[in-house]
Amino acid sequence: MRLYADRPDRRARQLAADVGLLAWTVLWVLVARVVHGAVLVLADPGRAVEGLGRSIADSMDSAAGAAGDVPVVGDELADPLAALGRAGSSVAGAGQGSQDAVATLATVLAVVLVVLPVGWMLLRWLPWRLRWAREARAADRLMADRRLDAPDLELLAARALATAPLPALAGLPTGTGAGWRAGDPAAVRALAGLELARLGLRLLPETTVG
Repeated sequence: MRLYADRPDRRARQLAADVGLLAWTVLWVLVARVVHGAVLVLADPGRAVEGLGRSIADSMDSAAGAAGDVPVVGDELADPLAALGRAGSSVAGAGQGSQDAVATLATVLAVVLVVLPVGWMLLRWLPWRLRWAREARAADRLMADRRLDAPDLELLAARALATAPLPALAGLPTGTGAGWRAGDPAAVRALAGLELARLGLRLLPETTVG
């Protein structure tokens, strides 16, 4: 499938658009990475809370184990310490939950920052490129037979007469319209070339039949 035009000016615009899309995508990926990292900083307090809770839980569990070895009153001493250990575990869990929420927020923001601007640009770029590729492929098929009197060139000429801007038509040699009606090969080629120029394609030199 043809991706780029023959004419340097049209090809340069297409390349610029493709490179621009790539640069736009890279830009927003970098922005998303920066935002992702900045939001993850908000997880630091959660990590501190988790560490404190685990430290308290470990300390109270150890103390409860030691208190349980005390004769007679061991159970009475161990129960409050064990309760403090469970509270420390709950604090650690809350800290971990806070980190998970921040990580989820950072991921969602990063995805949104890439999908929305890149998707918006892609919706503008892709139809334009696909439309050109379809028209260029159709033009290539019409030019498959490049003989001077090829009926396919007649179709390109008719398309030019129907859709070309008036200034472009006015720039053709005098009598081109009448020559096209009369089947003049030169007029047909001039009009076909005008339509191909719209797509940035070239009409190759005519071949000799026979």
